[in-house]
Amino acid sequence: MSDLLLDINLQQSPDEYFGGEWQVANRVLNHNDPGSPLAQAAKLVLAPGQLEAKPIPPGPSQTGQWAVMRDEILNRPYLNFELPNEATRALVTRLRRSADGLHSQLNLYFASGMEMQLDRA
Repeated sequence: MSDLLLDINLQQSPDEYFGGEWQVANRVLNHNDPGSPLAQAAKLVLAPGQLEAKPIPPGPSQTGQWAVMRDEILNRPYLNFELPNEATRALVTRLRRSADGLHSQLNLYFASGMEMQLDRA
């Protein structure tokens, strides 16, 4: 991404910023099952209430649901993912966007220890 990306205050960010079609740019599995749908995903499509995890071909996509949750004390955003074979939660650790909103970068830290960087252009 050549555009300058600005850090977004996560406590005040609208939930709509997390939706869209995201490419997995980087992933660290740690203790996560390497065969799980999210560990295999090359792309995540976060439509309102609907999740599609698209693996590197030739694997089939998995569909499910996602939602934004916030903790009561600091208002930090978490993304809850529910797929047929996987249910997990990820803390949003960083969100960056271009001034025009066309390019974004999202960093997630999952309950399993998996870390994922997603890019949207």
